[in-house]
This record gives sequence, structure tokens and C-alpha cells, in this order.
Amino acid sequence: MALQGHGRVVRTAVLDHPPLVLLPPSEGKATGGRRGSWEPDAGRFGALAERRRQVIDALASLGGGDERLLGVGGEHLLRAQSANSTLLGAPTLPAWRRYTGVVWEHLDPATLEPVHRRRIVVVSGLLGLVRGDDPIPDYRLRMAASLAPLGRLSSWWRNELSTALDRAARRSFVIDLLPKEHRAAWRPTNVRGVRVELIDRSGKPGGHFAKAAKGRLAGALLRGDSHAVDTLETWHDDRFLLDVTPLP
Repeated sequence: MALQGHGRVVRTAVLDHPPLVLLPPSEGKATGGRRGSWEPDAGRFGALAERRRQVIDALASLGGGDERLLGVGGEHLLRAQSANSTLLGAPTLPAWRRYTGVVWEHLDPATLEPVHRRRIVVVSGLLGLVRGDDPIPDYRLRMAASLAPLGRLSSWWRNELSTALDRAARRSFVIDLLPKEHRAAWRPTNVRGVRVELIDRSGKPGGHFAKAAKGRLAGALLRGDSHAVDTLETWHDDRFLLDVTPLP
């Protein structure tokens, strides 16, 4: 629950700007959704449509991806290949319902107000950026993946993604809760906010076990009536501390 000495620096940047919480997608995703409705220009980051189409085309040329690209095998691989090969016109769910991993389970987005869900931005290897209530298809693609002929997706997305996210964050205070592979896709410029790492009380990085705590923290930031920095200062977890640094 410590701000690691940066609280005063961060507080001067907050003013009255509402929080914008950056989260990773989950590898696990809910199936189904509204039939035949998804197109690459869907959602609040529809300006990334052309970039999304290039990822879709690359995936289609690979039959949806193999075990090495997607990081799964067996039935999970077959489902991912099917989803990745039929993205255009695919059934959609709001992002907060599609993502089902540990972070999202402990965030419990169903209990958030709609205005709070709109303050979630997901950094995605397939879609670039997604608001928490944007309609999205089922898919599987890691931001750290190297997808021929595009290359490593975090690098390939960086310029367009950074421009779009910086624009979306102009009137917000950004709390970056991204893993390194997703953070590598964004180079912020003149953005107010902080990067937050969860550190085990022994001093070690939180790793996989910090995911549940990260979800609870994100929920507290989005639900909080106080400024984001106040929430960061008062948040408590029995196992993890917060290392908070201003965005570069």
C-alpha cells in the first residue's frame, strides 16, 4: 500500500481528472455473444480498423495460428484457430464480459457502473485498444507474439496505439496496470498518470500470484469516490505492496 516516495510528485498531476485504468486482456474468454455483428471499426477505437484488418489477414493466412503462436494445444488450440479464422461478422460480447481471467474475475466488472466500465482500456494484440464496454469477438493472440509478416505485435502496434491512447487519455489520469509485454506497445507522450507494480512484501515481483490483487485494485480505483492517488495510498493487501511511479 506504499507509494514508494512518489506520492507528492504524482498528486500534483491529478487535479480533477477521472481515472483511466489500463488492463491486459485475459487468455481465457467467454464464448458466444450477439450474432454476426463484429467489424474492425467497432468500438471507441474504431480508428485502428485498418491495423486490425492487417492482423486479421495475417491470422487467416496461418489458419488462425499454430500451437507455437497461440500458446495452447488440444481443444483450446482448435477453438482458438476457429475463432481467429472467423473474426469478421463474429458474435460479440462487451469486453468486460468477454474477458474471464483472474484479473477480471477479481475486478468483478458486472458490479461496476457503466461509466466505470468505460474507464477501462484494454491493450490487445488483436485489437490494439478496447474500452471496457466495446463489443469484441472471441479470439486468442498474445501481444508478445511474433506474427508473420508483421513481426512482434508490441512493436508493430506501438506508433498507432500510442497515438490513439494518448488522445483518449487527454482528460484523464491514467493508471497503468499492464504487464511488460503490453506496456511495451505504448510510448506515452504528455499523459498524466502512473505505472503501478505489485511487489511481494518479501521484495520480489508479484508475478502470477498478483493477478487477483491487481483485479481488486483496479476495482477499487474505478469504484472509488476519492482521487486515484488517495485510493493508491490507502489500498491494502496482506501479501502485496504497490510500487507507483509517474509515467515517463
